[in-house]
Amino acid sequence: MHNRIKWTDRTFEFRFPTGIYPEMIERLRGAPPRIEEHCQSLSTEILTFQHEGRWSIQENAGHLLDLESLVQQRIDEYVRGTNQLHAADMTNRKTYDASHNETPIATILAAFRAERTKTVALLETLAADVFGRVALHPRLKVDMRLVDMLFFQAEHDDYHLSRINELRLFLTRS
Repeated sequence: MHNRIKWTDRTFEFRFPTGIYPEMIERLRGAPPRIEEHCQSLSTEILTFQHEGRWSIQENAGHLLDLESLVQQRIDEYVRGTNQLHAADMTNRKTYDASHNETPIATILAAFRAERTKTVALLETLAADVFGRVALHPRLKVDMRLVDMLFFQAEHDDYHLSRINELRLFLTRS
């Protein structure tokens, strides 16, 4: 398994123009089919295996579902002009309490697709200037435009998609 940089150790620089928000929306739109592709044809044993006591493939997928309500809340905060974004629960209690390994993967994937579709639909209703609105990100302690928050979320998706793929490859080649 790879030596990965922990999500909480990553830093970000948001130096791109606000006008790339359509590309950020597309990255978010693409996460559900990518997860579905990684999970297709895998046995329940592989999907729920916790390598070295860490989250399984299914728990990583469920984690993205668990955080979608935070993404939607933060978008609403930008729309309302809030100065600081709602903080994430860095203990990930929602994911640990959800028992994702006891839920069929199809249920998790369908729920994530439905919630992400709502997120994308909301984003597609916003005027271009909303993507330039700024709020303080509570953990990073940096001002973040809505377009930056979408990039941050897409990076978080990719972080977990990469972990899912890493587990998939490791467990199917063993």
